[in-house]
Amino acid sequence: MNTTIEQNQGTQARPEATARFVSPPVNIFEGKDGYTIEAELPGVGKDGLEVTVEGTELTLVGRRSPAEGRAETLYRESNDLNYRRAFELDPLIDTAKITATIEQGLLTIWLPKSEKAKPQKISVTE
Repeated sequence: MNTTIEQNQGTQARPEATARFVSPPVNIFEGKDGYTIEAELPGVGKDGLEVTVEGTELTLVGRRSPAEGRAETLYRESNDLNYRRAFELDPLIDTAKITATIEQGLLTIWLPKSEKAKPQKISVTE
């Protein structure tokens, strides 16, 4: 379910300070070497996407491209709001190696685990 978020950053001069956003649906998977986040951002291209990490917070902001030359809307089930979602990351994520791709409105973010977070095999001697 998409929920509308009223973003209010107080007196900070950020473009989204008083903007309204929709929280995009996501899927999160854990593998041996890291995590994958898939976020559905229909209408967002690479130019309208901002993925940032500050400390242990990962923030996604997706701005839809304006629909120019489109006919008058008679019925609509989707909205024209932009997207925003934030995640608190495990401190064991190697934030320097995070990668992201977007294809046909599906944002895929790879969050690799640091080497010290990966399981290690301990050899046992007699």
